[in-house]
Amino acid sequence: MKFITRALMLGALLSFSSVAQEVMLDRVAVIVDQGVVLESEIDALVKDVKRNAEANNQQLPSDRALRTQAIERLITKSLQLQMAERMGIRISDPQLEQTIGNIAANQNASIDELRAQLAAEGIAYDDYREDIREEIIMGEVRRANVRRRVYITSQEIETLVGLIEQQGAEQAEYRLGHILIGFPPEPTDEDIQAARERADKVIALLESGSDFAKIAIASSSGNEALEGGDMGWLNINAMPTLFAEAIQNKNKDTLVGPIRSGAGFHILKVLDTRGIETVTIEEVNSRHILVKPSIILSEEKAKSMLARFKKELQNGEAEFEALAKEHSEDPGSALRGGELGWSDPQNYVPAFRDALAQLEPGEYSDPVRSVHGWHLIQLIERRVDDATEKRKEEKAYQLIFNRKFAEETENWLREMRDAAYVEVVDA
Repeated sequence: MKFITRALMLGALLSFSSVAQEVMLDRVAVIVDQGVVLESEIDALVKDVKRNAEANNQQLPSDRALRTQAIERLITKSLQLQMAERMGIRISDPQLEQTIGNIAANQNASIDELRAQLAAEGIAYDDYREDIREEIIMGEVRRANVRRRVYITSQEIETLVGLIEQQGAEQAEYRLGHILIGFPPEPTDEDIQAARERADKVIALLESGSDFAKIAIASSSGNEALEGGDMGWLNINAMPTLFAEAIQNKNKDTLVGPIRSGAGFHILKVLDTRGIETVTIEEVNSRHILVKPSIILSEEKAKSMLARFKKELQNGEAEFEALAKEHSEDPGSALRGGELGWSDPQNYVPAFRDALAQLEPGEYSDPVRSVHGWHLIQLIERRVDDATEKRKEEKAYQLIFNRKFAEETENWLREMRDAAYVEVVDA
C-alpha cells in the first residue's frame, strides 16, 4: 500500500510519451484517508475473484457490481493497513517466511512445492508473499482493536456447557453391570440394615478384584442376574433416572453404589462406554525470555544475546529468573521470572510449541524465532491431565468468542469505514 499526501494523489496519473504515443501505466481510483487504491489493485482483485469463480463453477454478478464490491474490499483493506502503520505493526521477513513455511507444512508440502503450485496458477511468489504479509498485519490490527470489545460472562459459558453436555448425553451410551441386593416385601429396619451390610460386602469383594458377573449370578436379585448382571447398552436418557444420575460422566470400570431404592440396594459397574468424549492432554510448565528485534536491536544481535544467556545458564553463571526479569519483553511473564504456568502446548504459537516438544524437563532450547520475537525457552515439567470438563469450558468459550469476535469485527470495520474520508476519482 502506497501512503502519499493528498496533493500527490490527484496528480498520480502515471504515463509516459514515446513518439507521440501515450501509454497509461496506472491511476489512482480511490482516495482513502491518507492512502489510495490504484486501478491496478481493483483489476487484480476482480481477476482473482473471476478465476476462483471459474474454478468453483460459480456464477458472478455483472462486472459493474463486481467492481463495486472490489472497491469496498480494498477501501477496508487500506484503512486497516493505515491503522497498522500508525500502531507501528510490522512483519519482518523471517516472520513472514516462517508463516509461509507453516502454510506449506499444513498442506503437506515444502516451500518449493508451494512456489511451483503458485506458478502453475499464474501467481507470482513475491505477490503472494506480500499478500500474506498484509493478511498477517490486518489480523494483528483486528485482534488489537476488536478483542477488547468482546465480553463473555461465566453464565454464558455455563449455559453453553450445559447444551454441549445435553447434546453429548444424547449420543452417550453405557454398558452397565447391575447387582441388586433386594428387600423382602414390607421390609423392617433390620431387613434394610442386613441388605446394606450384604451390599457393602459385595462392594468390598468387587474392589478387591472379584469377577462382577460371577458375583451377580450368585447374589443379585435383578432380572439380568443370569446374564452376569449385564444390562446391555443403554442411552443415558433411556436408563432409570436413579442410574443416570449416578453414572453420568463416569469412566469405564467405575463401580457405583450402593444406591438405595424401593427395591433394595443397587450396585453398578460401567462395563464400557461409547459416544462419550473423554479428553486427556499433556500439559507443560515452561518459562521463557522474549527479546523483540527493533531498529536498535537487529535480528542477529537478539538471537546471539539469547544464545549467550543459554551458555551462562548451562555454566551456572546466571539465574533464569533474574535474566527474565531484566531482559524479557513479555510483560505477562517477566515479573514471574519468565514462568508461563501449566498450559496445553497447543495454546502456543507453532514455533514455540514445536520447540517445547523437543525438550526434556530442565533443558533449554536454542533461540527460537516466533511471530512475537526471539525466545529462549526452558521446559520445567510435563504432566498428563484429564481435561474433559476443562475442554468443554474451553470449547464453549471459543464458540462464544468466535461468534462475538465476528460480530464486533463487522461493527468495527463499519464504524471505521463510516468515519473515513473516501473519494472515488473519476477516470
